[in-house]
Amino acid sequence: MSEEKIPPIYDLETYTYELPEELIAQYPSQQREESRLLVIDRGKKEIIHHDKFAEIEKYFREGDLLVANDTRVFPARLYGQKETGGKVEVLLLRLPEKGKPVPALHRGKKIKKGSLIKFEKGLVARVLENLGEGKILISLEGVDDVLGVIYEIGNVPLPPYIKREPKKEDFSRYQTVYAKKLGSVAAPTAGLHFSEELLNRLQEKSVKFITITLHVGYGTFEPVKVRDIRKFQIHEEYVEISPEVAELINTSREEGRRLFAIGTTTMRTLEFAARRTGKIEPISGWCDLYIYPGFEFKAVDHLITNFHLPKSSLLVLVAAFAGLELTKKAYQEAVAKRYRFFSYGDATLIL
Repeated sequence: MSEEKIPPIYDLETYTYELPEELIAQYPSQQREESRLLVIDRGKKEIIHHDKFAEIEKYFREGDLLVANDTRVFPARLYGQKETGGKVEVLLLRLPEKGKPVPALHRGKKIKKGSLIKFEKGLVARVLENLGEGKILISLEGVDDVLGVIYEIGNVPLPPYIKREPKKEDFSRYQTVYAKKLGSVAAPTAGLHFSEELLNRLQEKSVKFITITLHVGYGTFEPVKVRDIRKFQIHEEYVEISPEVAELINTSREEGRRLFAIGTTTMRTLEFAARRTGKIEPISGWCDLYIYPGFEFKAVDHLITNFHLPKSSLLVLVAAFAGLELTKKAYQEAVAKRYRFFSYGDATLIL
């Protein structure tokens, strides 16, 4: 029997594009708001402007809401040694909590259950389970202040397509200026373009800046490995929206105010909170919302986001919001105009 044909909009192969390697940004722009901004209108289904990110303020009106993810990245990348002496690179996928096992990714040869990985300053990881596909479950032992030692020996968790060692500047530039709540293993990168000055200019324009939290874990950057994207299951990530913030957003929406989400993590959190009633509900828990074409958006009007990897759940989300054809057209235009891609790259504004 032949396989059932997958409609192109649900076929993972649809979500790919040719990207010259030199367009993958290896360093941030000199100043945060110096990045370029591709502006597209999903209502008109067209690309409308090429701007500097600093000019984004002209797209805002008095009373608009600007919602950001205030998560803070911790130095989640650790280098250690197995008992045999072999080197191991470990990326913690959650902020360690006392007495709780931590999921992690590892680079190197397969690690058996029960193995020990030794790090500097006496920190040891005991492998509790090998979860397959480079994932392990570990307990962190050997020191009283695990997080303190991680801050001493850990490295900025730059993504693997940034092919260089972290530099001193990455400790501040791979972090948003409004980062507060510790817990992410990757930055919510759309927020990296905002400087304090730009946020001040927007607030002077009576734009309301408010924050929610999604701690970026494996769910955000896990590759999609199923051909039919509808069958993909996203890993859960911790989210938080306070009752005060929920009420402010709902009141503003009732008054007809527009909502701009900074990044896909902010969008997922807001849509997760609005999924039942259409209103933002206060939440504190785990989000496994996977957004793909056909999703009914209830909270977000406009999205600020970076350019995403081919065949990623983030690119699928953008296509669900902007429309597949417009998304493909925008990415072709960005490549042709030599935009910079991925975490330290340029941005899009989807109106």
